[in-house]
Amino acid sequence: MVKWTQQFHGLYHVLGGLISPMDGIGPSDLEIESLVQRVSENDVKEVILAISSTMEGDTTNFYIFRKLAPTGVPVSIIARGIAVGNELEYTDEVTLGRSIINRTPFGG
Repeated sequence: MVKWTQQFHGLYHVLGGLISPMDGIGPSDLEIESLVQRVSENDVKEVILAISSTMEGDTTNFYIFRKLAPTGVPVSIIARGIAVGNELEYTDEVTLGRSIINRTPFGG
């Protein structure tokens, strides 16, 4: 489900899941390399990660941050206005919009 906040005016990239070793899902099972290629080949100003606030989500955020570091493109994550442990799809429009506005740089 896509949430429309009127706060974001860019392109989306769907990963197709989260890194989860316990479930046998590794980085190669997701659309991470296509994201790195997309960022490398286009004039991307920033990558905003909007991934669930779970252990798997944090692992995926960190992995993507490390993969994108050589591109020099700033990477940020949406603010944690979304309750930790909740799924992004159940977040209301206002909370998600504020999370995008108040995103913070991802520094590992």
